[in-house]
Amino acid sequence: MTNVVFDCLDLDVVGAFWGALLGMRETCREDDWLDLEPLGADGPLLSFQLVPEHKTIKNRLHLDLDVPDIHVAGERAAELGASPNGEPMGDPDHPFRVWRDPEGNEFCFTTQR
Repeated sequence: MTNVVFDCLDLDVVGAFWGALLGMRETCREDDWLDLEPLGADGPLLSFQLVPEHKTIKNRLHLDLDVPDIHVAGERAAELGASPNGEPMGDPDHPFRVWRDPEGNEFCFTTQR
């Protein structure tokens, strides 16, 4: 796998959100495409592709981000423009919570690993 790609309406907003959330820098920029650094040492690039249509339904694929504390991670995500999608779920000792990036793409903070 070479890339995990998000469709988006605004490369600047979505690229800045994910770069700040994950602490990753932009590595390639074109008029309709943006790459961030690879996910992990040998992982795929996190990429964003400019599209003309708004997101209308739930993602069929999303990122699960393992964090020490879903509440602290959620506060940081909210500061960057994310919004929660429901309450924390799962095992109370290892909860997860669904969030949406600034364009509505779902992702989860989890402590299950």
